[in-house]
Amino acid sequence: MSQLDKHVYQSVAVPGAPIVFAFHGTGGDETQFSDLIADVLPEAGIIAPRGDVSEHGANRFFRRTGEGVYDMADLAKRTEAMIAFVRARQAANPGVPFYALGYSNGANILAAMSFVAPDLFERTALLHPLIPWTPEPVAGLKGAKVLITGGRRDQICPLPLTEALATYYRGQGADLTVSLHDGGHELRPNEVTALRAFFR
Repeated sequence: MSQLDKHVYQSVAVPGAPIVFAFHGTGGDETQFSDLIADVLPEAGIIAPRGDVSEHGANRFFRRTGEGVYDMADLAKRTEAMIAFVRARQAANPGVPFYALGYSNGANILAAMSFVAPDLFERTALLHPLIPWTPEPVAGLKGAKVLITGGRRDQICPLPLTEALATYYRGQGADLTVSLHDGGHELRPNEVTALRAFFR
């Protein structure tokens, strides 16, 4: 059993409904978005792993050396491990649509997964992502349904980097939706509304 298999929140989907993979933010855990998903898409199943990196006791999905400074080798290794984790669960649920959402650190691992395996999810919601580099072009992102949300005054995920990521996805031909608010790193009602519309 891998570390990723040790702490996973799961709920069963209504037949024909999607399964949503949920990736928590720094310091969160596998239950962080269970209530949110149940609210925006009640019939969906949920699979939510706990990040297996500890940063001073806070759960994360990959290591960093400072705020916004990522250990890129560790990110690459853990991205591949997470893709394998998801594909194993997809194999166990054939024919089921798979959606994903991630917040902050969870959005970052989810975005990294999309750069490597753009076919992994039918819909990908990145809530307050921070990708401080320019990803390589990915032809498989053409037509991919992606939602990016953020705050115009977010000091953790600055607006210019949010906009740069949006520009990247548009440049790959993704079917992109963007929803911003005037606050900071917190989730606000307009993001929940956008997520509900995106998943439905």
